[in-house]
Amino acid sequence: MSSQGSLTGSLPPLVEPAAELSNEEVARYSRHLIIPDVGMDGQKRLKNAKVLVIGAGGLGSPTLLYLAAAGVGTIGIVEFDIVDESNLQRQVIHGQSDIGRPKAESARDSILEINPYVTVNLHDERLEPEGAVELFSQYDLILDGTDNFATRYLVNDAAVLAHKPYVWGSIYRFEGQASVFWEDAPDGRGINYRDLYPQAPPPGMVPSCAEGGVLGILCASIGSIMGTEAIKLICGIGEPLLGRLMVYDALDMTYRTIKIRKDPEGERIAGLIDYDDFCGVVSSEASDAAAGSTLTAVELKQKIDAGEKLAIIDVREPVEWDIVRIDGATLIPKGEILSGEGLAKVPQDRPTVLYCKTGIRSAEALAALKRAGFADATHLQGGVTAWANQVDKTLPVY
Repeated sequence: MSSQGSLTGSLPPLVEPAAELSNEEVARYSRHLIIPDVGMDGQKRLKNAKVLVIGAGGLGSPTLLYLAAAGVGTIGIVEFDIVDESNLQRQVIHGQSDIGRPKAESARDSILEINPYVTVNLHDERLEPEGAVELFSQYDLILDGTDNFATRYLVNDAAVLAHKPYVWGSIYRFEGQASVFWEDAPDGRGINYRDLYPQAPPPGMVPSCAEGGVLGILCASIGSIMGTEAIKLICGIGEPLLGRLMVYDALDMTYRTIKIRKDPEGERIAGLIDYDDFCGVVSSEASDAAAGSTLTAVELKQKIDAGEKLAIIDVREPVEWDIVRIDGATLIPKGEILSGEGLAKVPQDRPTVLYCKTGIRSAEALAALKRAGFADATHLQGGVTAWANQVDKTLPVY
């Protein structure tokens, strides 16, 4: 990453203005209308804009709410998940009464409560390579607030092929990032997500928010940046984050920007690929290790009830151990197993069963145990979450 040179400043407005604003809209958006850089013209552009938001979760929530409040005329939502109680710590577009509802429907209702002049298009399905380019072509701008690398690369590549700009955000624990990508930017600043991250990190290297956690209010900070960038692009005001990465540290309360340059060795995006395969949920070694060495929660319970002597090893972090654990387990975090430091703590006089939260980290640890000679080691499919859902329903799920 390095300087892009002197290419800075506003881009041309992304959207043509709508014909008019009603008296009710003038009253609603009056605080925008008296800003010289927005005014009637900018508000009409917002009214005419079609914005697609991928995900109605932590980042999608504040972004959707503020785009609706700002008067973006058409908002599309791509979301297939349902509202879970663990979402409410950060996904402020949903409420207690929405638990169990499709997130897309819950988000739509919140948007219309804020602004009935907005048209909401629901795409209640997982974003897949088939149809992604066609979907993106129906909108002026894409916003990506997803939390997995496979979808991020899919959004990037589909946006490039659809010739659309998109705003990207990412959060983890106390840190967030945001940027704007637009391969066909009219001022020559064309750049895409692969220029920043040419390859996905190795499986298990970067934990998801579900595994590593996120400070809920961080979503508001990064979501507001994403929404602001969207408004700037639509109206053609200010300097967008195109060619720049904004990095936020909530603990230090610092913002810094890093300039991004076009990767001279980057390959042209000619089509969409299998993104799960490209990113890999687990490494091939972990997948191979788990083949034939995986127990379901019910199978593990049967072994315990039958009196089999097992070494049940929890490979999560100590903070997760404090939340919930399987009785009789021993905590040896995955990092200690991968480094070799924790191998001496694994009993060798009985079969080993590893578990984590959902089964991904335990598969990686299982591969390391197999390499170290623990041939009969297995791991728990679905992790402690499956155990709590299928065996001991008194346990909390996080």
